[in-house]
Amino acid sequence: MKSPLLSLPGAVPAEGVDEGVAAHYGDLFREQRALADGTGFVDLSHRGVITVTGEDRLSWLHLLLTQHVSELPAGQATEALILSAHGHIEHALYLVDDGTTVWAHVEPGTREALVAYLESMKFFYRVDVADRTADFAVVHLPAGSIAQAPEGVVVRETAYGRDLFLPREDLESFAATHGPAAGLLAHEALRVEQHRPRLGFETDHRTIPHELGWIGTAVHLQKGCYRGQETVARVQNLGKPPRRLVFLHLDGSEVHLPAPGTELRLADEGPDGRKIGFVTTSVRHHELGPVALALVKRNVPVDARLLAGETAAAQETVVEP
Repeated sequence: MKSPLLSLPGAVPAEGVDEGVAAHYGDLFREQRALADGTGFVDLSHRGVITVTGEDRLSWLHLLLTQHVSELPAGQATEALILSAHGHIEHALYLVDDGTTVWAHVEPGTREALVAYLESMKFFYRVDVADRTADFAVVHLPAGSIAQAPEGVVVRETAYGRDLFLPREDLESFAATHGPAAGLLAHEALRVEQHRPRLGFETDHRTIPHELGWIGTAVHLQKGCYRGQETVARVQNLGKPPRRLVFLHLDGSEVHLPAPGTELRLADEGPDGRKIGFVTTSVRHHELGPVALALVKRNVPVDARLLAGETAAAQETVVEP
């Protein structure tokens, strides 16, 4: 779904899964600094918007999600996952309940499969699931922003900023009064700095929540049964995940960033050494320079110097080995 804000001056379209919104508006670092200072907004209108209504909405979602939501207070933001039977991450939902409706935004390209799954699990519960992407767009106000949300708009407030579920028809008028606009690359740079994983970027077909640090933030360990819970409990109580998320400082002398999927090796073993992980997201940060998130094998020493392809990288621990 193409955003009307791509008509703003300087807008350069994003590619791949983020197609439909602006990657940037002509000055990546200025846009990053604006967000870091709590000004401007980010157009996330390519994300899916799903609502769940009905008397049983919270108790029903509680049975399906990794998060404790049966008593979720109105207005309190949370995030949750849906796992496979083997505990692998299938969906990530960013939720808020407004007192009558649960609102969730999800990764672009995932909403149809998610809605189909939720519909298949309704049974006798008094719930209605709706795909509202055609009617509502997600807009992000950064942490520290003093901008006022339009009256009547559902807001999901977190430590990283506020997500607004804005009527899609109001996108252009919102942009005219809440600028300057910042592109998705600026938003992604701050996400990487904050070590926050993203479905489809830091995940693959076998990722479990422990590997990414989603325990606690998206997975509640003292709640009832849900699909994939046995894997979560087994890893939590008896073992360690096979991989762990790390933050990488990349050699700033390189012209090109290592692309997602670039293999990681121990620097001591050189570019022909054994593969010990891969880059998941790489960005240029306005203060930190080139940085990345990556998954490495759990037993990689936390102080080991790495190579991302041919680019030297120093790691910071995100998930403890």
